[in-house]
Amino acid sequence: MAGRLLGLFRVFRGKKKKSHEAAPPQQHENPEQFQPPEDNAALDHTEEKKPARGRFRKTLKTFWKFPRIRRRKTGSAAAEGPAEPGSGLTERQAEPDVSPESRAHSGNNAIRFQRVIAVHMAMAESLAITNTNNEGTQGITNTDNSPDPAEPSGDSEVARNDQRAKADMAVTEDVDITNAKTRDTRGIANTDTMPSPTLSQELIFDYFKDPCVSSQQQQVPAKVKNIHQSLMSQVTVNVWLQIDILKLAEEHTADVVLTLLRCAPTCDRAAAMIWRIIGSSSPTVEKVLPVLLCVMENWPLHSMCTSDGDNEEVFALAATLGLWVILQVPECHKAMNLYSSRLFVALLVHVVITTQQIPPEKVATFWRACWQAHHLHCKPNRFAVQAMKALLCRLQWNHVVLAMERKRGWDMLLCADTQHYAVGLLARELFHVLDPFCSRIAFRLLRQHSREEPCWELPFLAFLVEVLGGLDLIECGDRVLEMMSRHLRSECRERRRLALRGLVVLSKDPSMARRMYPLSQSLLELLGDTDGEVVSMSLHVFTNVLQHKDILVSSTTAPKLAEALLLLFDHDSSYVHLLSIQLFDKMMNLVEDDGKKPMEKILCQSLLPLFLHCHEDNQRVANASRETLLGAAEFLKRRDLKRLLKKEQLSKFAECLLAEDSSSVAEHLRRALSYLQSPQEPLREAAIRFMGEPRAGPGGRVGTGLA
Repeated sequence: MAGRLLGLFRVFRGKKKKSHEAAPPQQHENPEQFQPPEDNAALDHTEEKKPARGRFRKTLKTFWKFPRIRRRKTGSAAAEGPAEPGSGLTERQAEPDVSPESRAHSGNNAIRFQRVIAVHMAMAESLAITNTNNEGTQGITNTDNSPDPAEPSGDSEVARNDQRAKADMAVTEDVDITNAKTRDTRGIANTDTMPSPTLSQELIFDYFKDPCVSSQQQQVPAKVKNIHQSLMSQVTVNVWLQIDILKLAEEHTADVVLTLLRCAPTCDRAAAMIWRIIGSSSPTVEKVLPVLLCVMENWPLHSMCTSDGDNEEVFALAATLGLWVILQVPECHKAMNLYSSRLFVALLVHVVITTQQIPPEKVATFWRACWQAHHLHCKPNRFAVQAMKALLCRLQWNHVVLAMERKRGWDMLLCADTQHYAVGLLARELFHVLDPFCSRIAFRLLRQHSREEPCWELPFLAFLVEVLGGLDLIECGDRVLEMMSRHLRSECRERRRLALRGLVVLSKDPSMARRMYPLSQSLLELLGDTDGEVVSMSLHVFTNVLQHKDILVSSTTAPKLAEALLLLFDHDSSYVHLLSIQLFDKMMNLVEDDGKKPMEKILCQSLLPLFLHCHEDNQRVANASRETLLGAAEFLKRRDLKRLLKKEQLSKFAECLLAEDSSSVAEHLRRALSYLQSPQEPLREAAIRFMGEPRAGPGGRVGTGLA
């Protein structure tokens, strides 16, 4: 049928090729007198037009018989009776005018109008065009001097078709546009009685005003505002408008995103429709996400100028709200995966800031309007957590969300006092299965730390510490070490603890261990801390550093470290006992030559405590004490003590110790007194036996330690 319909208009196209002038105005004639005129006016018509007019009449008769384009009856015609075939009003689609000047831009302009007509076909199907000169509803090709075809008449069908031919002649002289979907070919009239455009026509010219036709190109922000305004009264978005929105977002991403955030910051229904359309195209989302992230990463307000010169500040939470709408669209998965680490960090920033700080008044007012409009939680930090859950689920990491739910991690994340614990828990859950993802997050957190926002430091430090094992320290080791060193000197206990945990991990790497020499003094001070965990981690850092080859203890550090470790031999924690004794043994073997002389006095003081700890209930501590005591005897070149230890003759060790060094007997006894209060019975008994050992008194008299 499409071929037959197109064939009907070959006469019109042929006539256009012969003459480029506009069609002559139609004469007012009655239908019954539709014959070639006999007066002098007939001389004005050429002989070529007569056969063409006869062909046109015959073609048009056949054309009106097609049922798809037969004219409908109006209400008045239906009331008076059934109309004759071919009679009745044509209810045709309202289409935009194509003037002769616009035909000069027949390239892209013609294609654009064809798309517009197809887009609004369904909308304009039921709209009638009202003639400005009479109250009747008429077809688009009707003129003000044509009779009302709804009135019953006895005229022949031929006469009526002749009248229609006259009325349609002006239409066919201009242009005909073929609709490929409906396979109808409709002419667009260009007469002085062209009806005023309908709603669909106005939208067409607002959205897609062609730069060839307009003297000044329409700005992209203005187009976005017009689209948003028009969608306020619509429930759905037609296909062609969706395509144009996506094209606009891909070609002018910043203008589209920023304008939408400004004209609809609370994400009303129309804005949500646009965000969902953007989310349905993965390539478009890939271009939109960087702009959204740029806004989200500048808390609380972001300022960027659009092409129309507007630099009004945009709320960071408005971008988060737009992201949340996009996350509901399944097609955005690929783009979300591409920007997953950056999105996660941006949302984590929002959670931390909105939990640790009271939002400014402008932000609070804005969010009040948002949660009232969308029935969200009244606190923005809970919405940020909701968006983070949506991101993890869209990335198909539901197991992380469920693990945090089981351990009540999400609730801890919303409390300022426990937030860093929750962030550490979240990092552990992610690191177990998503090592590369956590590494990318860590790199971004390092950049965030450069801003030195106090409220960010503790939660972000907790995340970094948990994922340090998966980082490439060659690339970021210096930045991590600098950050840990800074927090090691912090007055905040939690920051010191986290910094020590990070240093424990870093010290296992030989290249990082060699860079920790400047931290020796800070670590020595922490050995005297009352927190056993802080002390044990400090000991771990020293132990890990000394395990690597070619690392020696300097002559200035060795005596200070030895004195600090000697005090830890009597610590309440058996684990600290073990670590301090083991580190003492390592240090003796790695001290520089010029530092050995100052170490002798401290090693002499360590002999009695090490001897008593050889009687510990904890076998690991007892064995470590025996090995360290043997090393101290060798360092002091006490062959007698070394021989007794190898033969495991500990009972004679105390006697030999007192006999060899009678000048320090009083000091040894004073040290032994403190062990009488030990909670371990073997230590108390060993101290009593040591104090009761015979010793050489003044004048060669033999006495006991208790005398």
